[in-house]
Amino acid sequence: MGLGARLPTAAAIKILFPGVAVSVLVAATAQFLAEHYGAPAMLMALLLGLALNFLAEQGTRTVIGVEFSAKTILRLGVALLGARISAQMLADLGSEMILLVIAGVVVTILFAMLAARLFGRGWRLALLTGGSVAICGASAAMAIAAVLPRTDKTDRNLAFTVISVTVLSTVAMIAYPPLSQVFGFSALESGVFLGGTIHDVAQVVGAGFSVSPEVGETATLVKLIRVSMLAPVVLAFSLAIRLGGLGNSDPSAKRPPLLPTFVFGFLALAVLNSLGVIPTSIAHLAEGFSRWALLVAIAAVGIKTSLLKMMDVGGSAIALIVAETVFLAVFVLVGVHLIG
Repeated sequence: MGLGARLPTAAAIKILFPGVAVSVLVAATAQFLAEHYGAPAMLMALLLGLALNFLAEQGTRTVIGVEFSAKTILRLGVALLGARISAQMLADLGSEMILLVIAGVVVTILFAMLAARLFGRGWRLALLTGGSVAICGASAAMAIAAVLPRTDKTDRNLAFTVISVTVLSTVAMIAYPPLSQVFGFSALESGVFLGGTIHDVAQVVGAGFSVSPEVGETATLVKLIRVSMLAPVVLAFSLAIRLGGLGNSDPSAKRPPLLPTFVFGFLALAVLNSLGVIPTSIAHLAEGFSRWALLVAIAAVGIKTSLLKMMDVGGSAIALIVAETVFLAVFVLVGVHLIG
């Protein structure tokens, strides 16, 4: 957002406070429900947030703070999770599971190109939706949009994709954990399934930790493997567009970083933890801060999500991104079942 760079600290806090305060309040309420009624805190935060979607409408004082909570606080929470991740966890994941996750990204993008033809949609929308579904949701959509040739439909397609992957991630966060239990997956298999199929990091975290801390950590690790593929995929798209003579991306467009900063923070903490540098007490403290940061972030994601705006775009575009989501889920589900 860069808000702090443009405004004095006090002014930035004043602008951010209403939205952040609402997100924190929703998170605290969700935690209360979890402790007293046994409901998953992440799921409660999401559902309560969805009920407050009107607070994310343009013009309300909470918009900027909610956006800050859903992005910056989320990234802080995920980065702090690295203090509980080690090389041993990656070894436990196994090379077959890692290859499955990477294959899921590649085949989903290829499927998107084929499905777009069947639904009568262009290759730009195919790359945009396929890449966002395969990699990391809204973040991938923004990175991919920056290298696609601009048209009069660029902004609309980007907005549609961001809204769609958010809504579908929300649905997946609720539906996929019970599905993994139906198939009798272990904690490792459930983490790979959730982390390898849900689009956005926030919903992966919410789905994983709603099952168990072990599943949540594995799902987050798997998700970050997908996030790390953003750079090579976007570079491949850019190269293919240039070599194919399909037009140039807008030189004035601000391109987001190909690898988000929180990934490096996560990896740095994971390396330090693997080397035994982080004391156990500090790791537990980081875990506590991480849990609350993620709870606040998932509340903000719920507030941001509108189930109605997606209907503003044509039905074939909706069918395309739903088909991509289902394809990825089936591919990883079958893969986890066969490997397991």
